[in-house]
Amino acid sequence: MAVTDTENPLLGETTCSSLLHKLQEIWDEVGENDEERDKMLLQIEKECLDVYKRKVEQAAKSRAQLLQALSDAKIELASLLSALGEKSIAGLGIPEKTSGTIKEQLAAIAPALEQLWKQKEERVKEFSDVQSQIQKICGEIAGNLSLGDQAPSVDESDLTLKKLDEYQAQLQELQKEKSDRLHKVLEFVSTVHDLCGVLGMDFFSTVTEVHPSLNDSTGVQSKSISNDTLARLAKTVLALKEDKKQRLHKLQELATQLIDLWNLMDTPSEERRLFDHVTCNISAYVDGVTVPGALALDLIEQAEVEVERLDQLKASRMKEIAFKRQGELEEIFARAHIEIDPVAAREKIMTLIDSGNVEPAELLADMDNQIAKAKEEAHSRKEILDKVEKWMSACEEESWLEDYNRDENRYNASRGAHLNLKRAEKARILVNKIPGMPRIPEQPCYDN
Repeated sequence: MAVTDTENPLLGETTCSSLLHKLQEIWDEVGENDEERDKMLLQIEKECLDVYKRKVEQAAKSRAQLLQALSDAKIELASLLSALGEKSIAGLGIPEKTSGTIKEQLAAIAPALEQLWKQKEERVKEFSDVQSQIQKICGEIAGNLSLGDQAPSVDESDLTLKKLDEYQAQLQELQKEKSDRLHKVLEFVSTVHDLCGVLGMDFFSTVTEVHPSLNDSTGVQSKSISNDTLARLAKTVLALKEDKKQRLHKLQELATQLIDLWNLMDTPSEERRLFDHVTCNISAYVDGVTVPGALALDLIEQAEVEVERLDQLKASRMKEIAFKRQGELEEIFARAHIEIDPVAAREKIMTLIDSGNVEPAELLADMDNQIAKAKEEAHSRKEILDKVEKWMSACEEESWLEDYNRDENRYNASRGAHLNLKRAEKARILVNKIPGMPRIPEQPCYDN
């Protein structure tokens, strides 16, 4: 087999032909026979073929790798386009080349891949930011703040703008829900503040017992908006409102008792004004009581102590008032000439008050009724009593006139005689005018 003499500029003057010529000169000089020469030439040809074969195999392998790289690049390009929602690289401003050598096609795809990778990184960051915010708000609503510290898992197979819009829409809904929840939390906290003020309770300890973030020292955005916090706030508000209702009811009962005791014991207005802060809410509605400390426990305890003190004074004070009423009653009976037993009446009052079987208000009301009846009875007797009084006066004058007529010295010019004479003249006129007096019926004794 002849060896082709191909010139290679890299080998300079040393070529296959020159080497073969040199080899033949050596063989001639040595004296190699033709058989050995043919054998060696076959060996050289075989070695050359092996070298070519290896080079072809390497070239084929390199081509296969390039084809695989081109295929992978096309697959990656398609995957990126699909993930980003792009229809083709033409939309990116890069011409799509499907012809030419393998390297030319790879060179055409490389800029598109680089741009798509950069776009993918930016899109992944956008998704991560949105999903982080969503995750954080979801954690705040669930009451699990650790969710916001975890890195979100971004699905890189779908990074389309449509999917990003969906996440952004979800984020907007969650932000609105967070705003609504925060507004509700602040309303609850404000209600707790007002109720604690009216009840005289420590607002900070009450609200931080629900959740520490509800303290005023924390920012608005840092306050808990979880379902648990809202539920506990609602429960706290309900409990405080019920406590307010019960305290108001208790205070109104105490105010009523105070007023009743004051009225019973004729307590002066100066002493009553000391408890205006108690009695001012006697007819108030629960929602109408808003003054700080109006339903504080110490205020209620103060009213309880005063009621207890007045209760202890009530017995002695009631005796004093009842005896005053009894004195008034006895005076009316005396003017009406009605006989009663004042000692027995006062003993009866003492017994009733000491026994505790009768309410002081009922006792005083009964005595007021007795006084009213006594006044009516006295008024019905007034006309008769006036006539009796005139008749008795006339009888006295008649008796004096008789004594005067029997006096032998009535005409003596003694001192004052002229006055006696005038009285005698008036007495004769009055005695002559005395009408026939009707018989006064006996009146029953008024039983106290």
